[in-house]
Amino acid sequence: MTAHVTRFRPLLPLLLICTLLLPIQGRAQSLIRDAGMEYGLNSMARPIIEAAGLSASRIRVLVVNDMGLNAFVTDGRAVYIHAGLILRLQSSEALQAVIAHELAHIANGHFVRRQLNMQNAKRNSLLGMAAGIAAGALSGSPELGAGIIQGSSGSALGVLLAHTRAEEAAADKAGLRYLARAGIPPDAMQEVFALFAGQEALSPSRQSAWARTHPMSRDRARAAENFAAVLSPRTTDRTRTEYWYQRARGKLSAYLRSPSYTLDKVGPNDDSDAARIQRAVAYFKLSDMDRARAEMAALIEKRPADPYFHELLGWMEIESGNSTHAVAAYEEAIALAPRISMIQGGYGRSLLTLNTPETDKKALKALERARSGDRYNQRILRDLAVAYARQGNNGMAALSTAQRYEVMGMREDARLHATRASDQLPVGSPGWSRAQDILRATEPKSQRR
Repeated sequence: MTAHVTRFRPLLPLLLICTLLLPIQGRAQSLIRDAGMEYGLNSMARPIIEAAGLSASRIRVLVVNDMGLNAFVTDGRAVYIHAGLILRLQSSEALQAVIAHELAHIANGHFVRRQLNMQNAKRNSLLGMAAGIAAGALSGSPELGAGIIQGSSGSALGVLLAHTRAEEAAADKAGLRYLARAGIPPDAMQEVFALFAGQEALSPSRQSAWARTHPMSRDRARAAENFAAVLSPRTTDRTRTEYWYQRARGKLSAYLRSPSYTLDKVGPNDDSDAARIQRAVAYFKLSDMDRARAEMAALIEKRPADPYFHELLGWMEIESGNSTHAVAAYEEAIALAPRISMIQGGYGRSLLTLNTPETDKKALKALERARSGDRYNQRILRDLAVAYARQGNNGMAALSTAQRYEVMGMREDARLHATRASDQLPVGSPGWSRAQDILRATEPKSQRR
């Protein structure tokens, strides 16, 4: 491998262009899916989405299972934020500032133009490479050809980065306007800049993706400070926002960090909802379900109509092997929030663990409802495949597996299972048609007409 890198050193700028595609490949990333956490994040995003003139019912905030510092959009449906960034930010306003910045990319169509810019940069580099090879062959001078390749690749990269940084600066200004309209102090953006300012002192290999593609933080901070000074945000009550911020961030921290860290940081005397959630998750990770249940009981007694507390308890019971208790907890959650896909999915999964013909049928219905509301949830698709298989519907089981692999970006596996589904499902049926869609989407380029 080292020999190949040395031989093709002139291609490195082109490879760097290609690496800029990585932050926008949302589906290839692993996501942390949790109904309560996503509700909290989406509640925080709603006023900003509305301030941006977008539809709050069509855009979600999703958490990427990565401790790096980054946020991105791939289309107009979701804002992706790395778990590490959420945990490093120290205020709800700063997190909303990140959301506002990414929403500006959606509102301004930057993600579409960026993909076109990357395609153009890649094409220009390839043209430069061809010209360099030809020049080197005609002149008999490999050094001349390498110089042309290096120059054209570097030029393409420079143009791409110029476009990218111009869009980021524009997104800063638009995001500040959204914050002001939503009643959020625009100077919250300064906390974000301060966090990334430290990144710029690191070597490129240690910098976050954000730091590599955004304007210098000190320049952004200065421009944002001047722009925010002329904005007049309205005053709003932030009690609810702060509550859901603490809940979502606290739960994420407890999921990802060690129980000892969580219990030491929260302490035993904090009776806030966020603290109890963190202690419950920490005790669960320590296999101390008695203390985990005690924390959840206190939460449910305080807020019996909160479906996410019942859902969290159900998840803990499933993971602890307590199927009957899990089903009971999810039934409470379903009664309070029957339309939330992840709760339906958890209910279906808990029913599957009982493994009886009656509960398997109930599980299939719950999981089909869950999939109709969230077609990209890998866990729901996996459980749905199990439910179909237990009913003897191997064609739909294969289709669900193909859909899961498609979501994961595993094209060959998706194609394999879509072929099995196509062979087993009735020709012309909805499932067969979906299998054909996957087969067309995963067809090797060499076979496309």
